[in-house]
Amino acid sequence: MTTLETTPSTTGSEQTRLRDISDAEFTGAYGCDRFTAAVILNRLRYAVEHMSTGFMREAFSPIIRDWYDFACTISGPPRHNYPMAVVSNSLVVFLGTLGDAVRNTVEEFGPENLSPGDVLICNDPYRGGTHVNDVCFIRPVFVDGEIVSFVNMRAHQLDMGGTVPGGFSATKSNVYENGLVIPPMLLWSRDEPVRSTFSLIFDNTRWGGMLLPDFKSIYQQLALGERLVLENIERYGLDAYLGTLTYACDTSAERMRDAIALVPDGEYTGSALIDADGLDDSIDYTVQVTLRKQGQDIEVDLSGTSAQARTCINCGVLDAKTAVGVALTMLLDPEVPFTSGTWRNIDLATPPGTLVSSLPPDGGIMMFWEASGAVVSAVFDALNPALGEKGVAGDYGSTNTHNASGVTADGTPWTSATQCGGEHGPWGATKEGDGDSYTVLFFLNNLDPATETIEHDSPVVMLRKEHAIDTGGPGTFRGGAANLKDTLWLSEGNHYLSPFRTKVPSGVGANGGEPGPNGAIWIFPPRDGADDRPAMLGTTPDVYATSTPVAGVLDPVTKALDPVDGEYHYFASRQVWQTKTGSILRCLTNGGGGWGDPFARDPERVLADVRNEYVSVAGAARDYGVVVIGDPRSDPEGLRIDVQATAALRNQPS
Repeated sequence: MTTLETTPSTTGSEQTRLRDISDAEFTGAYGCDRFTAAVILNRLRYAVEHMSTGFMREAFSPIIRDWYDFACTISGPPRHNYPMAVVSNSLVVFLGTLGDAVRNTVEEFGPENLSPGDVLICNDPYRGGTHVNDVCFIRPVFVDGEIVSFVNMRAHQLDMGGTVPGGFSATKSNVYENGLVIPPMLLWSRDEPVRSTFSLIFDNTRWGGMLLPDFKSIYQQLALGERLVLENIERYGLDAYLGTLTYACDTSAERMRDAIALVPDGEYTGSALIDADGLDDSIDYTVQVTLRKQGQDIEVDLSGTSAQARTCINCGVLDAKTAVGVALTMLLDPEVPFTSGTWRNIDLATPPGTLVSSLPPDGGIMMFWEASGAVVSAVFDALNPALGEKGVAGDYGSTNTHNASGVTADGTPWTSATQCGGEHGPWGATKEGDGDSYTVLFFLNNLDPATETIEHDSPVVMLRKEHAIDTGGPGTFRGGAANLKDTLWLSEGNHYLSPFRTKVPSGVGANGGEPGPNGAIWIFPPRDGADDRPAMLGTTPDVYATSTPVAGVLDPVTKALDPVDGEYHYFASRQVWQTKTGSILRCLTNGGGGWGDPFARDPERVLADVRNEYVSVAGAARDYGVVVIGDPRSDPEGLRIDVQATAALRNQPS
C-alpha cells in the first residue's frame, strides 16, 4: 500500500536543480521572483510561530502549556492537492501527519461545503494520524469565493473520554475503549460556534473546564493565521503566494533527494523490538524494515512487521510515514525542511493490519509514538552499518509514560499525565559529539514541565531528577546518560505505566560504539508504620530488595538491574498500579548509544566524565581503558589519569 504524495515538481523536471533554473523560469514556475518567494516564505513561517506563541501564552491545559503538545501548519488549496508548505517549530509527529489529515478531513467533509469563518475538526487516527486526544482544527482561507489555503492546528486535549482518565494507557483493547472519535465536522460555522459539536465533545470529556478556554484560544489563533495569510496575498498577489507554497515543497524535495543519493545503492534490513502489549508478555512485537535504495529514490518496505497488537499500542500508517521521514532526515540531512515535499522520492510499502498500519475497531491506537519510534530505530538499524561515520546512535527508545489520577483526602480530584515517568531521556552520539542527556525522543519536540508546576497540580514531590552514572553507551563520543527520576506520592493513586522497550537496548551504537544499557521502573511502598515523608532512596543495587518491580530485566532476589541473567518484568502485569500514600515511584530510562571505538576516546574527556559522574572510576577502566586515580566525590579536582596504566590497558589484546 503506497501512501505517499508524489506531486510532481512544477519545474517540469525533478532533475533540474532550483538554483540552476533561470530567473525567468523561476518566475514562470512560482509566480514571483526568488527574492519575493523567500520573503513570503519567511513571513509565513513567522505566521505559524506567531500562532504558536499566542496559544502557549493562553493555554490552560498543562500538556499544552508545559509540554508544547501542539503544532501549526499552512496548507495549499484542494486544486493543488493540499501541499503542506509551512510548519511550526514544534511536535514532529504532528507535522508529519497534518498534511494528510487536512486533505482527508476536507475531502470527506467536502470543500464545496466550507464557508469563510468555518473551523473544521477531526481526531480520528485512521483519517489523520496520531491518537484521539490530538484534535485537528482546520480553517479555510478564501479569496474571491475560492479556497486558496488552510491554516491548521493540532493540539493534544487532556482527555477525550474512554476508559482511562487522560487516555495514556497500553491496556485499552479497541477504539471504543480508547475515547471519543470525531469525524470531520464543523466546530465553528461562519464564525459562530456549533452548539451540537461542542455538546458532543464536552459531554464525553473529563476536565472540560480546561479544554473550553483552549478551544476558544485555538479559534483565535486560526483567525490570526488567516489574517496573516490574507495580508501576504494582498501585498504580493495570489499567484506569488501559491507559487511560494509550491516552491517550499520543491525545496524540501530537492534537499531530501540529494540526501538519499548519498546512500550507496543496495538493499538494507533492520528491526526493532517492542516488549509486549497491554494484555500479557507472550507476544513480542517487532518492526521489520527493508530499504531498497537506487539512485535518488528509496523504498521503505515494512512487510514482515508483527500483526497489529491486541491493545492500543499500535500506530497508523500516517505515523509510520512520519517516522520514516524523521529517520531519514536525521541520518542523511537534518536540515531538510519538513513539508509535503520531504517524501517525494520515498515510497512506503506496508501491508494493512500491522503494528504500524493498524485497522479499526480492534487495532486501537493510543501509544502511537512507541510503535512509530520503533520504525525510526529499525531504519537506524538498517542504515547505520552502511553510513559508517555518518551513522547516528539510538536514543532511549520509549517515553515510559506515566499517567495517574485519584482523589486527595479532602475529596479533590487530581490527575498527572506525562510528567512523572521517564518521558525525557538521552539521545545517541554522532560524529559531531556526545549525545544529549536530557531531551525527548528523536521525533518529538516537547518541553520539560517545571517541577514547581508538577508539584502544584498534583499531590506529588519530585525527589530526584538526575543523570545516572555509567548509562551512556561507551564510544569515542559517549551516548547521553539515562535519566533517574524519583517521585513521592502524597495521596493514594491509580497509576498507568508504559515502558515499552526494556528487553533489548534501544540506544544502539553507531560506527563501532556500544549500546546504552536498559532501564527499569520500580514502586517502593511505604514501610509499615512510616510517616508520609520517607527518606531519600539511594542508588546502589542494595536498595531495590523492598521494591515492587514494574518493568525491566532484574535480579530475582535483589530486584536490581541484571540484563544478562535477570528476570523480565512486564509493565502491564497489573493494568492499574494502585499505590498507597507515601509510595515512591522510580523510573530509570534507557541510555543513549555511543559512536566510535570507546578506546579511541580522549582520556581527558573520560577524566571529565568521571569528575562529572557520568562515568565511574571502574567504568572508565572497563569501558574506555582509562585508569583514573582519586575520589570524584571527596576530591573531584584531584582526579588524575595514570598514563602508564592507561596505555597498558588500552594496548592489551582484545
